[in-house]
Amino acid sequence: MFLPNSRYARVATVQTTSSTGETVVALKLRHLTPMAGDPRMVQAGDRLDLLAHAIAGDATQFWHVGDANSALDGRSLVENPGDTVRVPRS
Repeated sequence: MFLPNSRYARVATVQTTSSTGETVVALKLRHLTPMAGDPRMVQAGDRLDLLAHAIAGDATQFWHVGDANSALDGRSLVENPGDTVRVPRS
């Protein structure tokens, strides 16, 4: 269902019924383990993929930045310039 290098590749699935009666398969919630990270001040125009590229040289690893901050919606991490976001140590 997912590419082998996807963070979802090995996440368990559950089957549930939607409000319309349709059966759907969904991913089980991932429990995030604490991850070490270094503080970095958010600049105007920052995006998680740009941070991941600057840190790891791979923009597809953006989700590591979200995990380092236990963020369910990573966009909220870079909304406000001047805020501090933790970036994972490479």
